[in-house]
Amino acid sequence: MKLFLSPGACSLSPHIVLSEAGLTYTTEKVDLKNKVTASGADFNAINPKGAVPALQLDDGSVLTEGAAIVQYLADLAPEKNLAPAAGTMARYRLMETLNYISAELHKGFSPLFNPAASAETKQAAVTALKSRISFISKQLGDAEYLGGSQFTVADAYLFVVLSWSAYVKLSLADWPNIQAFQARVAARPAVHAALVAEGLAKA
Repeated sequence: MKLFLSPGACSLSPHIVLSEAGLTYTTEKVDLKNKVTASGADFNAINPKGAVPALQLDDGSVLTEGAAIVQYLADLAPEKNLAPAAGTMARYRLMETLNYISAELHKGFSPLFNPAASAETKQAAVTALKSRISFISKQLGDAEYLGGSQFTVADAYLFVVLSWSAYVKLSLADWPNIQAFQARVAARPAVHAALVAEGLAKA
């Protein structure tokens, strides 16, 4: 398998899951502005959506959308317990959480990365994000991870999205449990390995 990624982007989530799952894979960076991969390939020909992540499978087919990719990877390594078994209510709860992170948190950061967005638009985005982070903080409570003591693909996704707060100067100080969660996930060996591979942490 090959994961097409952009360092620090949402593609870091499946990169973490690949590392946690112990699967065999390679990665290739994508210049998202010019839609060209590190090897010079036309990224739009690989993923017509023009976005990362994109996972090229061994048969040459390509799977896109982070929430789908991480569940696929989790199912390849069921012994790692990165996702509850398919068909169970616990799995649907995981999907519920992944969808919330994608629609409400991930997309909520978009205006803050847009240089054309007005100050009013950015302030509205910050206000909305704070409300959504508060919701996630309550869901997490005093637990280690979103699902309790077991790290799952939802934790990987949440960790990546909330890491963007540092780039947009959105303090997480109002949510000590979220700060502790971020530090806890970052300290996981497989997560650290993915961060190092993307140049986001020192070995």
